Amino acid sequence: QVQLVESGGGLVQPGGSLRLSCAASGSIGSMYAMGWYRQAPGKQRDLVAIRRSSGSTNYAGSVKGRFTISRDNAKNTVYLQMNNLKPEDTAVYYCNAQDWSYKEYWGQGTQVTVSS
Repeated sequence: QVQLVESGGGLVQPGGSLRLSCAASGSIGSMYAMGWYRQAPGKQRDLVAIRRSSGSTNYAGSVKGRFTISRDNAKNTVYLQMNNLKPEDTAVYYCNAQDWSYKEYWGQGTQVTVSS
C-alpha cells in the first residue's frame, strides 16, 4: 500500500511559478508510473503529466513547455515544476501512482490558484 501526500500548492500571480511535491510512503521506484492530475471546479479530473519507470513522459498539450515532471527515487518524491502559470491552471492537483498491476493510488490533492 502506498500513501501519497502532496504539498507546494498556493496562490500565485499569472506568469509565476510553483513546484509541487508528492511524498510517497513506499518506494516509488517499484511503481510503473507516477503522475499528476488536476481537477477544476465543475470539470473532470485530467492528466497533467506522467513519468514512467522507463523514463518516458507525457504532458497535456496545455502545459507542454511550461510544466516538468521529475522523480527522486531516493527520496520517494515526485515533483511538478510549473512555470509561466496561467489562470486556467487553477485547479486541485492530485498525485497518482500506478503499480505494475495497474492499481492506482491517489493523494488528497493540493490547491493551486493563479490569480492577480
